[in-house]
Amino acid sequence: MNIAEAKQEIINTLRAYTAKDEEENYKIPIQYQRPVLLMGPPGIGKTAIMKQIAEEEKIGLVEYTLTHHTRQSAVGLPILEKKRFQGEEYTVTEYTMSEMLASVYECIEKEGAETGILFLDEINCVSETLAPTMLQLLQNKTFGAHKLPKGWCIVAAGNPERYNKSVREFDIVTLDRVKKIEIQENHSVWDRYAAKQGVHLGIRSYLQLKTENFYRIEERQEGSCFVTARGWEDLSRILQSYEEMKVPVTEELIGEYIQYEEVAADFYGFYQLFKSYEEKYQRYSFEEKEDMLFHADFDGKVLLMQLLEGELEGKIKEYQQEKAYINGLYEELKKMKKAVAEELQDIDTLFCQTIERRKRQEKILAEQGLLSKEKQKTDKNITKWLDERKWKLKEAGFAAVKEDFYRETLKLKHQEEQIRILLDKELGDVKNSSKTGQELPLFLSMLSQNERIAEFIAEHRCESYLKESKALLLQEREAALKEEIQAFQTN
Repeated sequence: MNIAEAKQEIINTLRAYTAKDEEENYKIPIQYQRPVLLMGPPGIGKTAIMKQIAEEEKIGLVEYTLTHHTRQSAVGLPILEKKRFQGEEYTVTEYTMSEMLASVYECIEKEGAETGILFLDEINCVSETLAPTMLQLLQNKTFGAHKLPKGWCIVAAGNPERYNKSVREFDIVTLDRVKKIEIQENHSVWDRYAAKQGVHLGIRSYLQLKTENFYRIEERQEGSCFVTARGWEDLSRILQSYEEMKVPVTEELIGEYIQYEEVAADFYGFYQLFKSYEEKYQRYSFEEKEDMLFHADFDGKVLLMQLLEGELEGKIKEYQQEKAYINGLYEELKKMKKAVAEELQDIDTLFCQTIERRKRQEKILAEQGLLSKEKQKTDKNITKWLDERKWKLKEAGFAAVKEDFYRETLKLKHQEEQIRILLDKELGDVKNSSKTGQELPLFLSMLSQNERIAEFIAEHRCESYLKESKALLLQEREAALKEEIQAFQTN
């Protein structure tokens, strides 16, 4: 199973575990709700999907890396209590609530998260003293004497033994009480994620050409050589930062993240080529770009098409952020209008209360780190827009605020039209530069595999793309039919 499939399976499991019948009883009783155990290579995104699930499902998330914790933080500290049994008084040992469980209750208090995930990373690398406690947790959903709150699910993650010498194997008794999901690395799934996260286009371009270098682990006499999805994503961040600071990128820097010498050297060579093309591409006019594309060899055309794809994707990303912002504004204004129509509150008070509510929510969610940067930016822009119009509301009324909102929607429409024009131009340039007949089909394939671009095309029915795709499909069908006829005649 790839990481995207594992993410959906966890969502499905969570929904099944929290589903209730007409009498508000869990359809799957708590004692039968198995913890999820994710097992897979390091650095493929097990932790990342937890944050995505929490954000998308609007649930709580508490994370712990168990190699950093002791038995006390999981079970709690011992305290002595006096108890009477059969008329005799005894001193017995009880335990305070564990740090981990307390964090879950804090999340419930702060966010109102009645449903959530307790994520325990590196669960099979715990210390010898903590191992029995973790097995008890997986088997019974308890920390010492304290149970995990209802509505919360345990997801644990670990790496197979071949990747970590300190791994402890789970016995059959434990494995028979968990829902085990085996995860494998998958470049195409990661690339869709990378596009959304804004991973450096040079890295994405390189891995589209050299997919075999996406994830590699090899044991050699001199030590381990490896490159992981996490390594590529972290390298992306440092590359973007160095480029912004205008600090030279060296092969040694690449090797600090890509700890596989041959891959690091190969990527460094590609990165230099990519940067030279990118600098020309950014500096050139539309006509010069078209000329550059026409005269490039096939490998150069592929690189330039990736730059074309990157530019289009960047514009669509800006458009989608603007659309999310407009939709968010619309929902807030609609709620206010409804409340005023039903005479629940006056508009001035409601406007101010909405702004204060949003600021409180943003602070809580920022502290928990559950929102993506895009979502955080969108939410802040909505609150800022409302805040800036408090005085206009008082001076000119709600109609003036609605007029401002209408002007925002016109900006969005303009952005949409500009993207259509850019897509038409890029398709035309690639088609006109084609010498081998492979360029346009490849570019169409690149666009269709880019989730952000494909979503825009599907939503707005971009005629130029649909026309070229249809023509290509007809050509492919015609070629296939000719092959069938030739095969029939030969036989």
